Amino acid sequence: LCEDKTTPKNRDEKEILGYRNALNLIHENYPYIPVKPNYILQLHKELLKFTNLSYGGIFKNTANEIDMRLPDGTMQIIFKPLLPYETPQAIENICASYENTLNKELVDPLLLIPCFILDFLCIHPFNDGNGRMSRLLTLLLLYRSGYVVGQYISIEKAIADTKEVYYESLAASDENWHTEKNNPRPFIKYMLGIILACYREFEERITISEQAGAKSTAYDIVRYYVTQKLGRFTKNDVLNSCPNISSSSAAAALKKLTEEGVISRYGSGKNTFYASNTLHSTEQQTHLR
Repeated sequence: LCEDKTTPKNRDEKEILGYRNALNLIHENYPYIPVKPNYILQLHKELLKFTNLSYGGIFKNTANEIDMRLPDGTMQIIFKPLLPYETPQAIENICASYENTLNKELVDPLLLIPCFILDFLCIHPFNDGNGRMSRLLTLLLLYRSGYVVGQYISIEKAIADTKEVYYESLAASDENWHTEKNNPRPFIKYMLGIILACYREFEERITISEQAGAKSTAYDIVRYYVTQKLGRFTKNDVLNSCPNISSSSAAAALKKLTEEGVISRYGSGKNTFYASNTLHSTEQQTHLR
């Protein structure tokens, strides 16, 4: 889908394609996309472009609630967003407040951005796609403030991998939001942790390439990665951490390293994973001895 090699066959795939296009818009044009309601609506329209939903690019026309399913199967309402008639003005207000505060340099952008996203999620301005829109807007605001790590590391994946903590911090920060007495700190701390984790992962990837050497082969790069890796890992983990090598090169390197006894292979097929038989490289082992 992302490489335009097939067409979407169901709603999930249509949503993936829409998200990809909206993401590309932000990657390529973020300096020219201001934080204004009309631009937010346009991004939402792009997000739902390939679905048969009629409300892409339009604020919600029915009340929506944020709920969760309990272990017994019943649904529990955990937050009631603003009503449809309140939504357009609320989005106008948070956009104006964000730009005004940012221009006055009253609050660091890394603190201000989570506050904007928190308000956006509490307003819940669309019938569908609010979570995806919040992540797109997070990227947009970070890029416009000079934090472009999302071009190299998936912030969306970092959030998905910690979704339980995400929902906990959101629930803690939206309490009493309607009366303007909520405490945004839990959500701010969570988002700062996500951004920091993405920068650390980016730094790790750069370090792998640098330590392996400019003239390193795919084998050299994979070998350096696996000798630093603690615990189990898969071929996809290797590809994510060594993005400059191909899938076939990674597979060949893993096969050779297994034969050499540097790593051990477990499972088969899609369940295949590996584990390093040594945590440190040869040079580090010599130094430690």
